[in-house]
Amino acid sequence: GAWADIDKVYKSKALRAGRGKMRNRRRTQRLGPLIIYNKDNGLVKAFRNIPGVDTIPVSRLNILRLAPGGHVGRFCIWTESAFKQLDLLYGTWTKPSQLKKKFNLPQQIMTNSDLGRLLKSEEIQSAIRQPMKKRERRVLKKNPLKNSALMTRLNPYSDVTKRTTNMQSKLGAYKRQAVIAKRRGLP
Repeated sequence: GAWADIDKVYKSKALRAGRGKMRNRRRTQRLGPLIIYNKDNGLVKAFRNIPGVDTIPVSRLNILRLAPGGHVGRFCIWTESAFKQLDLLYGTWTKPSQLKKKFNLPQQIMTNSDLGRLLKSEEIQSAIRQPMKKRERRVLKKNPLKNSALMTRLNPYSDVTKRTTNMQSKLGAYKRQAVIAKRRGLP
């Protein structure tokens, strides 16, 4: 039995990596069995010194204790009185709870819970669209202010304006040099 689970806890004791050691979280260990009880007749004191063993009353069931880390399948040991208390606490599908007001167990929505088989069925496969095989590759956007060929394609008149601005700047430079030469008295 249950001792194999506790032995796993004993073997898993290790020092924590990192700064947690300085923050009173020095050691890490796996979790062992969970004992669920209805009335504590010395049960908590009996198991509190065994590492990894947790005890919890049936009236305070906690999903984080039942499935720590979201991993279902923790070894749970139920006392007989706790198991009998479940029907009073949560009720059944036919009769409501006696301890909680207006509480019934939720009805199953899915009659077949085999999701893989459901998705591969003819009814669902005929209703969904076919997978997209061809993917469009993204074209790199070029800057028309830096790429003259792209600017010409967007604005065919840009070549003319560029040519005239170049000619005007050359003409302006030539006129400036002529004015400087005239001031200096050069031919």
